Amino acid sequence: MLVLATTGFGLCFWAWALLSPLGPRLREDLGLSAFQQALVVAVPVIVGSLGRIPVGSLTDRWGARMMFPAVAALTILPVLYLGHAADSLPEVLAGGFLLGLGGTAFAVGVPFVNAWYPAERRGAALGLFGIGTGGTALSAFTTVQLADAAGRSMPFDVVAGCLAVYAVVARLLLRDRPDRPVASGSLLSRTALALRTTDTWQLAFLYAVSFGGFVAFSVYLPTYLTTAYDLARADAAVRTAGFVVLAVAMRPVGGWLSDRWQPVPVLIGSYTCVCAFALVAAAEFGLVPVGTMAFLGLAAGLGAGSGAVFALVARLVRPERVGSVTGVVGAAGGLGGFFPPLVMGLIAGAVGDYTWGFVLLAATTATAGALTATVVRRRARAEATTDKKRT
Repeated sequence: MLVLATTGFGLCFWAWALLSPLGPRLREDLGLSAFQQALVVAVPVIVGSLGRIPVGSLTDRWGARMMFPAVAALTILPVLYLGHAADSLPEVLAGGFLLGLGGTAFAVGVPFVNAWYPAERRGAALGLFGIGTGGTALSAFTTVQLADAAGRSMPFDVVAGCLAVYAVVARLLLRDRPDRPVASGSLLSRTALALRTTDTWQLAFLYAVSFGGFVAFSVYLPTYLTTAYDLARADAAVRTAGFVVLAVAMRPVGGWLSDRWQPVPVLIGSYTCVCAFALVAAAEFGLVPVGTMAFLGLAAGLGAGSGAVFALVARLVRPERVGSVTGVVGAAGGLGGFFPPLVMGLIAGAVGDYTWGFVLLAATTATAGALTATVVRRRARAEATTDKKRT
C-alpha cells in the first residue's frame, strides 16, 4: 500500500509540475511578459496547495481507494488539454488551474499511509511516502528533453498515459485499512474544525518553514547562484538538482529519527541546523567549499524537518481527522514556498546583495525552533500522557 501511494503521489506531482520547465518556451511561443510567465507557473501550485484542504477532508470520509484513482484520472484532462489544445494565455491559465488538482494527491496519501502503520512506525512510513515530492524533479529532468525530442505535446502525453495506468491499477489494488475510523459530519464542518484547532496552525507554521523553505530554494536557487556567484545556468541547474535530491532523501530519514527519538527533538535539531547554515550562507565566504556545504546543510535540515513535521501530525491528530489537518498543513507548506523568493528578490533589488534574506531565514527557523521547544513540546507530552491513560 505504501508503494502504491508513493507511486501515485510521485506521478501526480510530475503532472503538477509540468508547466514550470516549459515556462521559457511558453513565454517565447505566446509572447508572455515576465509577470505572465510567473503567473502561468504559479497558478497550478497555488490551486494545488489550497485544494489540499477540501481533498484531505474528503479522504477522511471516502478513503484513498476512491480518492487516489479519482485524482489521478481527473488530472489527465488538464494534462491533455495543455498538451494539445491550449495555445493562448487564457487557455494555458485555465488548464493550469485544473492542473492544480494533481498537487492535492499529498492530502490523499498522508491519511491513507497513516492508517496502515502503528504510531511507532508512522514517521518513517510518511517520510518514505514524501519521496513522491521527487515527481517535481522528474518533471524538471524530463519535460524539456521530451519536448525537444518529440514535440511540445510529448511530455503531456507520457504523463497522461502514466496517470491512466495508475488510476486503473490503484482502483484494482489499493485498499483502505478495513478498521480505519471514518470521519462524520459534512465537508465544511470537518474543515472548519481543523481550522479552529490550535494544533493545526502550529503544525502549519512548522511545515511552512521546513517544506516551504525547500520549495523556495528549489525555485530560486538557480537565480541566486547565477546572480551571486556568476555560475552558468547549466551549472546552477545541476547544483539545484543536488539540493533537491538531498532534501527529498532526508525526508524519510527525518521520519525515521522521529520514530526513534520523538519528532520534537528532531525538529529542534533540524531548525537549529537550518538556522546555522543560513547564517553561514549569509556571510558569502565563497561557493567552494563553504557555500556548497552551507546549501547541502540547508537541504538536509529542511528535508529532515519536513519528515519530522508529519511524524508529529501522526502523534497529535486523531486518525479520523488526519486528512483534514493534512490538507491545511500541506497547503501551508506549498504556499510557504512563494514568499521567500519574493523577499529575496526585493532585498537584492534594494540593497544589492542577499545577506539579509538569509538572516531572515535564520530568524524564522529560530522562531520555529523556539516554538517547537516550548509550546509544541508541552502539547506532545500532554498527548503522550493521554495516550498512556487510554492504554
